[in-house]
Amino acid sequence: MSEQQLTVLAIGGHVGDMELTAGGVLASHSLKGDRIVTLALTAGERGVPAGRDVMEYREQKVNEAKAFAEMLGGASIVLDIPDGELQDNEEMRFKVCDIIRDVRPNIIITHFKNSMHKDHMTTHRIVNDARFFAGLASFEREKPSFFASRLYYAENWEDAVDYKPYVYVDFSQEAYDLWMKAVSLHWFVTGSKSFPYLEYYKHLARVRGIEARKEYAETFMIPEESMRVLKSEL
Repeated sequence: MSEQQLTVLAIGGHVGDMELTAGGVLASHSLKGDRIVTLALTAGERGVPAGRDVMEYREQKVNEAKAFAEMLGGASIVLDIPDGELQDNEEMRFKVCDIIRDVRPNIIITHFKNSMHKDHMTTHRIVNDARFFAGLASFEREKPSFFASRLYYAENWEDAVDYKPYVYVDFSQEAYDLWMKAVSLHWFVTGSKSFPYLEYYKHLARVRGIEARKEYAETFMIPEESMRVLKSEL
């Protein structure tokens, strides 16, 4: 149990994005007694299996997000926005701002700025501005202002251009096992024929762990303006 409970808000463009890319760290925080909240700006329903109804698959995705979060003792939020139609506008920024003010996270995790997927890049821009809006009391909303002091961008094979691991966060075998059990509840993680998601992220966690001289780890980027090392001497 952490001395002081932290709240971690992981914001993805689709259900499953944060569960895969930051799930080990989320599981680790959960085991320490911290509060986990996932927010998907769309359900990701256009990845529907062949022959399935899109809206039925959307419902399945929402349930998968809920099951993952509950396994980590947390909660999930999925916005009612069609997959692939996420709008890069002020309305979305204030919608996410309001969620940040409601959840009051110490830590936000979201997508890196570059991606092969437009919803990921749009989510990155929305979250950066929403975090700023949420912290300004001069933006009068239903909830009082709140600034999430720590912001991280998760490592994702779809967001790889110019991504360079900056922060390594290691986690235990127990956290790894919890993550694997929870993320395997997502159909696309284990059933997709287009990309071996589970295998990729299992091996990536081990590779990053080896690089960190640990067993398992996930890596993150941080805002460029925060990239500094402060020392009094070499």
